Amino acid sequence: MYKQSQYYVLLAQELIAQGKLNQSQIYKVLQLQEQIKEGQLPALIMKEQAGGDSFSALLVKLDLCSEMDVADAISGMTGLERVHAQDYPDEPPLENSLSVRFFKEYRVVVLEDNVEDLVVAVADPGDTFAVDALSLAVKKQVNVRIGVLSEIDAALDKQFGSGKSLMGQIIDDMEVDQVSDDDIEQLKDLASEAPVIRIVNLIMQQAVEYRASDIHIEPFEQQLKIRLRVDGVLQDMEAPPVTSTAAVISRIKIMAKLNIAERRLPQDGRIKIQVHRKDLDLRVSTIPTMYGESIVIRILDKENVVLDFEKLGFAKKDLEPFLDVLDLPHGIILITGPTGSGKTTTLYAALNRLNTTERKIITVEDPVEYQLEGINQVQAMPKIGLDFAAALRSIVRQDPDVIMIGEMRDVETARIAVQSALTGHLVLSTLHTNDAVGGIARLMDMGLEDYLLTSTVNGILAQRLVRRLCEHCRESYLASPELIAELELRKFVPEGPVVLYEPIGCNECESIGYKGRLIIMEFMIMSEKLRKLVMSHADADVLLQTAIGENMTPMYEDGFYKALQGLTTIQEVMRVTTD
Repeated sequence: MYKQSQYYVLLAQELIAQGKLNQSQIYKVLQLQEQIKEGQLPALIMKEQAGGDSFSALLVKLDLCSEMDVADAISGMTGLERVHAQDYPDEPPLENSLSVRFFKEYRVVVLEDNVEDLVVAVADPGDTFAVDALSLAVKKQVNVRIGVLSEIDAALDKQFGSGKSLMGQIIDDMEVDQVSDDDIEQLKDLASEAPVIRIVNLIMQQAVEYRASDIHIEPFEQQLKIRLRVDGVLQDMEAPPVTSTAAVISRIKIMAKLNIAERRLPQDGRIKIQVHRKDLDLRVSTIPTMYGESIVIRILDKENVVLDFEKLGFAKKDLEPFLDVLDLPHGIILITGPTGSGKTTTLYAALNRLNTTERKIITVEDPVEYQLEGINQVQAMPKIGLDFAAALRSIVRQDPDVIMIGEMRDVETARIAVQSALTGHLVLSTLHTNDAVGGIARLMDMGLEDYLLTSTVNGILAQRLVRRLCEHCRESYLASPELIAELELRKFVPEGPVVLYEPIGCNECESIGYKGRLIIMEFMIMSEKLRKLVMSHADADVLLQTAIGENMTPMYEDGFYKALQGLTTIQEVMRVTTD
């Protein structure tokens, strides 16, 4: 193990390399440590348990890094295995050997008591006193694992204390009876009380730590249900009691600057908060239900948005033709797919590529999800008459080279987009359709004339998001002859065994088997042959077969290619492509 001073230097370098810290923040922590040692800040350490003034502990206390960031950095730097919440035993494996006070004071959790060694979790292996003392006491070698401080505290509390989670401890502090929704002043008072504030903050903090894209808060008669959407799939999380429903919902509405007295109509708002030094923009949507207001919070994390086509999942065979069309000076490029399929992210990646000094780019969005440096972004506000069509009419007088429209919702918006494309602008937009060919039918259903469509649309990209297999635990298996025949996999692997992959679950992916998402897609270029077919009102099947004949890879085939590469599973591809 490293010397303590060397250890903390290496930890600081690791966090700087990961972009979690900068030199001035390191200096701030070291300065604070020096003040603590000299006794200038007695109040700070009086409130903390032993080890609370270590370098790693101060990083978390000062909110310079999250506990998970520090734990992951220590694990990566030392090579020690990272322990996750589900790995802690409910009962202490080492009974009656040492005082409970020792474990709680030094934040040490025993994971395994073996014949020859003891396996323990600590938050800071740089502080070696506790491990050395434990080794002397049990007369065994002590093997160290890395844990997150709050999870260690929760495990110790479960083993030696009340056995309650952090949410359970907060709930114990609450004194909330069922409150009438009509008593607005009492709702405001409850929403301002410390336990309710801590509950809402904990929900948002856990959502960020689990990489959730959305928080769903749903009131029912007997319970308040809270779910997180992680990698596109909803997961339950611990929720406060149903008696706190009105207080929790009121707290969120106050944060989003919504009218807490209005519970009959849907409302939309925004919250700007900082979690673990991350500036987050939260979009809040409420809708009345039988037992209160259901709330969905969309988490927009600028640091996690990926604007690189290859990282998003674009295969080389599709990326090259897409970039060729993107480089055309004028015309329309459409991105299609259902809600939550990553259309806006793909648009932003395209704008990021187009964003040069020589081009002026203006967008009109509802809402503006991420702010892009050097791009003029307009927030649509239909309530005051600034809808997509009205904004576009003004935008074309601003002399832009590239226009991005958040969504083509009506024929008026589509007509202005077409006129913009005909007058030398490159227009990017989205549509809600199931596939690329469906984009043509959708525009014609809106009332757009076929000759305008064929003269302006350069390409249509349809996409879905599938969960990405965890690289640390995925396992390969041989596809059965029945599966090969059913899915026609011999088209992709003409001979020999067909190898697919399945999720297993490990600490890296929180035992889910998947971590992150990627795009599966199909890109249809509007060739002369397709334009003629559209003009003759050919049906969708004819258009699809023609596009495939001109080297378009259907979406499900793109998914199968990625499943065979071990990026995702066949089940995921079928989940998002099977109607």
